[in-house]
Formats: sequence, structure tokens, C-alpha cells
Amino acid sequence: MIAIFLGILLFLILIFVLLYNALVAKKNAVGNAFGALDAMLKKRYDLLPNLVETVKQYMDFERETLTRVTELRSRAADSTLPSDQKIQVDNQIGQAMRGVMVQVENYPELKANQNFIQLQAAWNEIEEQISAARRTYNAAVMSYNNACEQFPTNLLAGMMNYSLKAYIEIPEEERTNISARELFRS
Repeated sequence: MIAIFLGILLFLILIFVLLYNALVAKKNAVGNAFGALDAMLKKRYDLLPNLVETVKQYMDFERETLTRVTELRSRAADSTLPSDQKIQVDNQIGQAMRGVMVQVENYPELKANQNFIQLQAAWNEIEEQISAARRTYNAAVMSYNNACEQFPTNLLAGMMNYSLKAYIEIPEEERTNISARELFRS
């Protein structure tokens, strides 16, 4: 009788340890995915001053937009900024840079400038890497959130005070279709 009780107790302890380790691994995967995203964003922030300075030479009257990009970059590079605010600042930088790239179309000399072409290629590559890092982060968040909400790991997550993580979402204005007609009119 004692052997059966010890066997059941050992089995329950083993299940608890496995569930605990799985939940911790998922939480750490979210942190790792955010770290990778943060590294890509840092790469973008390091590229921004060079891109802005190159564009600034051609776009005197667009200094306000360029100044905003520089200010946002400084905010985003702040290591004390919480991850949810860092994601918001990242979205604002993306919007501002799209505006800069649309304005670049008005400067044929700038579009032909070799330095700008290299910076723009680097920018495009970083944006693709950030997009991939966002997908990885959201996948890790989904796995973690599922573990926090599904039985029996939800019981363990509650005991450990684990809470659901937020997904990185695309701003509403980026979800609308782009009108080629409007682009050619501007």
C-alpha cells in the first residue's frame, strides 16, 4: 500500500516538475525572442543617424520629420524603457521613416547618391530582420500564453504569478491597402 502511494506521489512530482520546466522554458523563450527583436531594433537605431544625416543634406524643409526620427531613436535606445513602450516607439519610428522615404521621391539627386543607396539597402535588410524577429516573438508569446491559459499549466502559472504577454501588433494605418494611384499623384 505504501509502495503504491509512493509511486503515485513520485508520479505527481514528476508531472509537476515537467509542467514547471515547460512553463519556465516558454517564459524564457519569450524573453529570448524579445532580446533578438531588441538587437534588431538596436541595429536599426544605429543606422538611423547615418540615414537621417544623408537625407538631411537634401531635405532642408523636412527637418522637423528628421528631428522627430532622431528624438524617437534616442527614446528607443534608452535601456530603462519598458518593452511595451519600446514596441510603441518602434512603431512610431517605422511610421516616421515611411514618411521620409516617400519624401525622398522628390529628390532625384538623393535617390542616385551611392551613400544613400547603400543606407537604404541596409535599412531594407534590417526591416526584413525586424519583421522576422517580430514573427518569432509573437510565436513565442502565443506558446507561452497558451501554456498560461491551458489546463493544467494554467494552475501552475497562477501559482507562479505568470501573466499573459502582449503580442506585437501592426498599427491600423499599416493595415490599409496602398493606392498606387494616390502614390503617383503626390
